Amino acid sequence: MEDEFYRIKRLPPYVIAEVNAMRHAARQAGRDIIDLGMGNPDLPPPSHVIDKLVEVAQKPSAHGYSQSKGIPGLRRAQAGYYAKRFGVDVDPEREVVVTMGSKEGLASLATAITAPGDVVLAPNPSYPIHTFGFIIAGATIRSVPTTPDENYWRSLDKAMAFTVPRPSILVVNYPSNPTAETVDLAFYERLVAWAKENKVWILSDLAYSELYYDGNPTRSILEVPGAKDVAVEFTSMSKTYSMAGWRMGFAVGNQKLIAAMTRVKSYLDYGAFTPIQAAACAALNGPQDIVEKNRQLYQKRRDVMVEAFGRSGWEIPPPKASMFAWAPLPPALREMGSLEFSKQLLTHADVAVAPGVGYGEDGEGFVRIAMVENEQRLRQAARNIRRYLSSMGVNSSAA
Repeated sequence: MEDEFYRIKRLPPYVIAEVNAMRHAARQAGRDIIDLGMGNPDLPPPSHVIDKLVEVAQKPSAHGYSQSKGIPGLRRAQAGYYAKRFGVDVDPEREVVVTMGSKEGLASLATAITAPGDVVLAPNPSYPIHTFGFIIAGATIRSVPTTPDENYWRSLDKAMAFTVPRPSILVVNYPSNPTAETVDLAFYERLVAWAKENKVWILSDLAYSELYYDGNPTRSILEVPGAKDVAVEFTSMSKTYSMAGWRMGFAVGNQKLIAAMTRVKSYLDYGAFTPIQAAACAALNGPQDIVEKNRQLYQKRRDVMVEAFGRSGWEIPPPKASMFAWAPLPPALREMGSLEFSKQLLTHADVAVAPGVGYGEDGEGFVRIAMVENEQRLRQAARNIRRYLSSMGVNSSAA
């Protein structure tokens, strides 16, 4: 009998879990850890959304099986979001499916459309589900860069020319998790043309659609005329409405991909709890002031973090979007590597960050910092880091 199951053998050790275990142990020992590791929003959902959840949960009829593809009202609400936000017409019946977060949606679609041996192009570094969802489904990953420059396009063309079998799927994620990089509509226009020419499906992860800064709204690939011929896009309510634990997301776009995903999901689940879906309708259809309020709050946190960490001796490029900063290790400590640096920060500064190598080999030399603590805690983290860096001989400016 095999020591390990086939799909488990294909999964490498989860590097980030090592730091998570250290953080848990430190907290169990009573240490005050400032957790900037996991992208877990610390803000509450809108009160009217919680009210709707409670209201519907009190109905005796609301506790049976729901609909795997999502209740009709929620699919219509998501279609309305695309119409209002991006000017894109979406058929809620054939071009929308509700997912239990974008993570489950990506995994279900990978299961639906990939066969063992298929080649999938995915960014490196990337959020783990962008690669491991397909690895679990039996596919092979070929990495392409995350940075959307000319080298990105050269990598795509090289992958098509020299990979056997030819890649059939490309995953894109902007604003990027972990790098926070963004793209404009011209990028998506070029990408759709490339996908049509090369007969490649595009899976776009737009989980951070509403966390953009400096007045530069994110764009959707579905804004490109004809994009629905080749693309499906994932969005999430986790960060937009601070509903991470509710597990509410959507896939929107190409009818063939949506149909395949809907069919697979019908075998795997009965959909999210109906009161949660009703509350999600209330979020999408109700007042949107909370979205702008959260965006401003995260932008203020970003500015505080960049300023305070910079004075501590650690220069961090300000992210243009998302709830993350992608921070290069201080030059003097670069040889330490991202995993060891993350452990050092946890041990000596009581600050948890995510090692960049956990998002792919090209993430080495960086850590991901989640802006999920308030401004006071971010300033405290900066003071702790300054003491640690000083002990390592890294100079900081006056605080």
